[in-house]
Amino acid sequence: LESESLPTDLHIVINDILLKAANITDIFPFFLRHARLTFPHLECMDDLKKISDLTFPPSWYPNARSMKRKIIFHAGPTNSGKTHNALERFLTAKSGVYCGPLKLLATEVYKKANDRGTACDLVTGEERKFALGEGNCASHVSCTVEMTSVNVPYEVAIIDEIQLLRDPSRGWAWTRALLGVMAEEIHVCGEEAAIELITAMAMTCNENVEVFRYKRLTELKTESTALVSLDNVQPGDCIVCFSKNDIYSVSRGLEARGHEAAVIYGGLPPGTKLAQAQKFNDPSSSCKLLVATDAIGMGLNLSIKRIIFYSLIKPIMNENGEKEMDVISVSQALQIAGRAGRYGTQFDKGSVTTFKSEDLPILKNLLSNRPDLLTKGGLHPTAEQIEMYAYHLPNSTLSNLMNIFESICTVDDSLYFMCNTEDFKFLADMIQHVPLPLRARYVFCCAPINRKMPFICSMFLKFARQYSRNDAITYNWLCRHLRTPFSVPKTIADLVHLECVFDVLDLYLWLSTRFSDMFPAVQQVRALQEELDKTIQEGVTQITKLLEASGLTKISSSMEDADTEEERLKQKALKSRGRLTDRLMAEGLLTPSMLNQLRKEWQQSAQYLDEPDYKNPRRKRKPRT
Repeated sequence: LESESLPTDLHIVINDILLKAANITDIFPFFLRHARLTFPHLECMDDLKKISDLTFPPSWYPNARSMKRKIIFHAGPTNSGKTHNALERFLTAKSGVYCGPLKLLATEVYKKANDRGTACDLVTGEERKFALGEGNCASHVSCTVEMTSVNVPYEVAIIDEIQLLRDPSRGWAWTRALLGVMAEEIHVCGEEAAIELITAMAMTCNENVEVFRYKRLTELKTESTALVSLDNVQPGDCIVCFSKNDIYSVSRGLEARGHEAAVIYGGLPPGTKLAQAQKFNDPSSSCKLLVATDAIGMGLNLSIKRIIFYSLIKPIMNENGEKEMDVISVSQALQIAGRAGRYGTQFDKGSVTTFKSEDLPILKNLLSNRPDLLTKGGLHPTAEQIEMYAYHLPNSTLSNLMNIFESICTVDDSLYFMCNTEDFKFLADMIQHVPLPLRARYVFCCAPINRKMPFICSMFLKFARQYSRNDAITYNWLCRHLRTPFSVPKTIADLVHLECVFDVLDLYLWLSTRFSDMFPAVQQVRALQEELDKTIQEGVTQITKLLEASGLTKISSSMEDADTEEERLKQKALKSRGRLTDRLMAEGLLTPSMLNQLRKEWQQSAQYLDEPDYKNPRRKRKPRT
């Protein structure tokens, strides 16, 4: 029956084969025709391989290769002064660029430079501020790392938090900045774990790395007991949670005990984060406690006396897009714990502990180890490469082009890896039916949005449709779809929605820097964002009332006792995930001294394996005469 849908010529050949009037090999031309239709890239495989050859990234930046660059690595833990020293050199240079991981950090450096009398511009994905007036570029610029220019020469460049070049999604931006920035002096700041990788990358550019190591400026000790109960909190405590539910629970538990707490988590606007940080830092404020996620790990100056890990596991998304619970890494533990006892604040000594007693030995183990060495930096295909792919494969979708690129590309996997492009492909599939030029489609798909939020995705799609119709996205259009004016949230759901609206306004501003004629209402949107930020701040200050209005039940005593089913699942995750050594130590089967002995034995074994006789145990045969 299915043979009726076959092409006539193929039907005839198959019939002849069945009647033994033709050979089975006669079907091969039809198979080849089908393969060319199904896998069009096979026709131009050689060209595609050349386009996607990523084996030597330094060659992508000829301007940087044409100059002599000096790389200086400032290596040390949180609160060691490593970035401060680099910034002093930046401020005294004739010209410079600061490349930071967050808008908050870029803005802080921008303000600090101008306050010190060094004219400095600000460049992020969403805005550009000129220190010398609109259109007049200053000699110094502070930017988010993705916005780093590789075409402007500088005397000094700073690449902050360099260890993030291992980040699965954003690592490519640090790799690009390191290999491509045109600066005579490049100061990289970050963990010691990145030294070997940065040195290896520099060697491929015929450049050397000078390393300065820093020690922590203030004392940090791990306490001998866990907090156990919220009754035991003290002024200057920061309770770190890894989920919003825990944030809500702890905040409500503290208020029930008569404590006022500031709240900081990743979804809050920058203004709200700064306002909450200021409230907590102010010695005259009645707010002496902070409840936060790992968003405090960088970008905020906080006067914390003690860090308390409410949990040691964090929800993550696995390769299949499924939610899992995994133990935090050594690097994350050190980064967050290091926020206690900041130099120059009222607390010149810091301490760290856990909420649950059973987590404390695990935390001590994490903090006693060094972060895993970085082995690879991220890479990402450029718009030009995807455009060349599209030239050869004009009928392929953008998502398919990215899939083909990833399957064909060649990478020097001793130094690099391909960054995760799932978010890019998700957005590409979402707007595939919208008629857009390829370059515009690529830019839209690079937008930094949270694809888990349906409202943000819906507005993203509406922006793309308006753009495709060549209709400018005006302020009135935007207000109509966002249903302004905004009112103070009455429930947690209202607060979450306003956070999404803020992200939509961020998306508008991000697109406006790339399509200024189609997203013209920049100043009005900024004003609207400031208004919304204040509204969200109002909601956050009364977060416990929002929880009550949301119908959440009163926190049970099991929160303090950590005996709920959820906690048991977390403990199971602690034992079943993470590195084998961490799991063995958590279960008491391995001690630090035993681990050190094992490492020595492994090193000896590795040396033995490197011996020529071991590598080639067979005797060489004598050549025949």
